[in-house]
Amino acid sequence: MKAKKIAVIGAGVSGLGAIKSCLEEGLEPTCFEKGSDIGGLWRYETWGQAGGHLHADPGPSLHTAGHLLAALWAGWMQLKAVCSPWTLHDGQRQLTLLNNSETLSTWHTVFTQCPPSWPCLISPGVSLSELTHHVFMTASSRETPDTGRAGIYKSLTCNTSKEMTAFSDYPVPDHFPNYIHNSKMMEYLRMYARHFGLMQHIEFLAKVCSVRKRPDFSSSGQWDVVVEADGKQQSYIFDGVMICSGHYTEKHLPLQEFAGIQKFRGRYLHSWEYKQPDTFAGKRVVVIGIGNSGADVAGEISRVAEQVFLSTRRGAWIWNRVWDDGNPMDTALFTRYNRALQKLLPSFLINRWAEKKLNARFNHANYGLQAAHRIFSYQTVVSDDLPNHIVTGRVRMKPNVKEFTETSAIFEDGTEEKVDTVLFATGYTFSFPFLEDDLAILDSQHSMYKFVFPPQLEKPTLCFIGLLQPVGALIPTTELQSRWAVRVFQGLKKLPSETDMLAEINRRKTRMAKEFVDSPRDASRVYYIDYMDEIASELGVKPNLLSLFLWDAKLAREVFYGPCTPYQYRLQGPGKWTGARAAILTQRARILKPLRTRVLQHSGSRSSGWLWVRSVCAVIFLSASMVIILQIGH
Repeated sequence: MKAKKIAVIGAGVSGLGAIKSCLEEGLEPTCFEKGSDIGGLWRYETWGQAGGHLHADPGPSLHTAGHLLAALWAGWMQLKAVCSPWTLHDGQRQLTLLNNSETLSTWHTVFTQCPPSWPCLISPGVSLSELTHHVFMTASSRETPDTGRAGIYKSLTCNTSKEMTAFSDYPVPDHFPNYIHNSKMMEYLRMYARHFGLMQHIEFLAKVCSVRKRPDFSSSGQWDVVVEADGKQQSYIFDGVMICSGHYTEKHLPLQEFAGIQKFRGRYLHSWEYKQPDTFAGKRVVVIGIGNSGADVAGEISRVAEQVFLSTRRGAWIWNRVWDDGNPMDTALFTRYNRALQKLLPSFLINRWAEKKLNARFNHANYGLQAAHRIFSYQTVVSDDLPNHIVTGRVRMKPNVKEFTETSAIFEDGTEEKVDTVLFATGYTFSFPFLEDDLAILDSQHSMYKFVFPPQLEKPTLCFIGLLQPVGALIPTTELQSRWAVRVFQGLKKLPSETDMLAEINRRKTRMAKEFVDSPRDASRVYYIDYMDEIASELGVKPNLLSLFLWDAKLAREVFYGPCTPYQYRLQGPGKWTGARAAILTQRARILKPLRTRVLQHSGSRSSGWLWVRSVCAVIFLSASMVIILQIGH
């Protein structure tokens, strides 16, 4: 039987997981990425000096790429006995290779001429097609930047730890830090794509113009997809479509909510445009919005600015990446044991415990951060540095801005501050301009069955991956969505009727309305473990704890009491991975390895000796107490 053809839109973290899931199920994926590289949101770009264009960074210029090409050609002339011919197509600035499987392990001398900013490519096992694609596509992107794509700032570091963030069958290298910088995330994504051979299924600089049902959709379930590349449009027919463009497609800039902003003489911008703090040196800056980006950017700018004001309507609860005993916060809290307790206890007790815990670090009311909501009813913020910037006066908390004058901001408490720059950290919105007749696919509220499938389709051959806000890591949730979706595409899993799906969607909305504050962002919020188990149950990969306790108690203890890492969803069922058990049992070692860069001698014996002394003293004390109590009784 001929493999079904699947269109994957976007080569970010969701798109890569979708391609991999398609290949696992014997499908034939083609990924269309409008940019010049993988990574999506995680790929750092910066505003260039010439003409204010957006440039990929780091990356080679065409001049550098030309030198590397010359080096590769010289190497080829020396090694032509073992390599196949290849030719350069100048119009596309990329190489067409007749032998894509030839590795660069024999090209070591050529690597010495590669720029040092390409460490992930300078290693054995990288195919010629991968290297040449990266060289020439990245060189081309310096002249044709990826505009209109959500950006990140240079210092951005992941808010979820590596063990919780990893793809379920490909752990992050043990020497990587627990919270990885965006450059390390890109390195990991390249490793993942290379390991599973995903690059050959991606078409770069390919913009999807339209996705529409074929005339015979009710029987075939097929889609007409029009893609523009090299200035030309081409039409394809696909058996299924996976939309992986994500939440962050358009910046949300609510200027209409701020009176006077149009007459403000200073500069205003969205956090999408922020890359590094240098341009804010000596400025008085107001940052509007206290999400993760707002807190990060305000703190970073405050190191060079004259003064930073952080404006918030609701306040926020601030989490720290480092939890008790120095453990990554999510590995300590996101366990099945903790989640079981949360379900047993009333919500007000859980909220009270968490709020008391965070206030023990610093009193949120004293720091002007006291939230107008309970901690688990609205999005929280992860920031290690914000309290330090507030206590040193570099950041001053302010209520919402009432209006702007030509040179100042007037806040709702009546105070007025002179400002030079306004930075809107007001988030993003998403849209799907390529979806024709989109109202027949999605309603105005973007209602989807389990945040994946539109319930109105006659055939379940289109899905959305990553359109949710997990309280936890995103990569594992999107990967699990893709694993389920491709099984549905294959007909191996069936969806309920439209009526049943709509009923389930309404039940979820009712439940969420009771738990969370009414906001667009929280409309797609899910608890990490609950949602993972929900999709895993559909797929048949949810860990069977009872069976584990009976047959593998060691593994069962780590699954229940340890961090709920993605590897748990590879222990059984479709896509079972033989390395899952070992990955789970060694996850704590991978957490500790990057921390123990200074080995202490004899630290273990000292601590164990002190523990022995304390234990003996405790036994003596308890024995003496019992003797005294018995004597008094007589």
